[in-house]
Amino acid sequence: MERGPREATIRERIAHLVEEVPGLTDRGITDRLLGASVHQAGVNQTARSMAKVGQIRRRARQDGKIGNLPSDGFGMGQFDRGRDTVTDDADTASLREDDVKRRLQAWLELNGWQVDVVWGKSPGVDLYALRDGARWFIEAKGCGSRNAMRVNYFLCTLGELLQRMKEDDARYSIALADMRQFRRL
Repeated sequence: MERGPREATIRERIAHLVEEVPGLTDRGITDRLLGASVHQAGVNQTARSMAKVGQIRRRARQDGKIGNLPSDGFGMGQFDRGRDTVTDDADTASLREDDVKRRLQAWLELNGWQVDVVWGKSPGVDLYALRDGARWFIEAKGCGSRNAMRVNYFLCTLGELLQRMKEDDARYSIALADMRQFRRL
C-alpha cells in the first residue's frame, strides 16, 4: 500500500519536492514541507545526507545559495553553468546517446509525461513526450569522446531540432550530458 503525503518520511518528501521544484534551497524546502516558522537545520542535515548517497544533488545557484536537485541532474536551468561545484565531467564522460535518452525518459515519466523514445540511430525525434495535451519534442546526444566531436554534436542537435519546429504550441528542447563544454556551448 502506498503511503500518502502525510505518512511519507522527510527523505521521501524532500526527494519528491526536489523533483517537482528543482533548485529549492534548504530554507525553501523547509518552508514548503514544514512551515516558515520551523528552523531549517533538520532539512539541511537530511539534504546533505541524501546528497552523500546520491539521492539528490546540491549545487550553487546563480545567487550563490545552494540549491537541491534531482539526482539525475535534470532541471538545472536556473543554475550557474560556469561553475562546477558538484558535477565533475568524469561523472558523465561515458554517457552514450541512449544513456541520455534513458535518464531523460525516466525523469519525464516520473513527472507525469508519456514518452516515446527512438533508440539508437533510428530516424525521427529522439523523445516525444505528451502530458495533458502538451507536447514536447526533444533531441538528445551523448557526450562524445573529443572536444571537436562535442561541438559537432551540439550543432547537429540544434539543427535537427530546428528542422522539427513546425508546431507553435509544442515545446522543443535538446538534451546533452552535463559536461562543462556543453554548458559553455
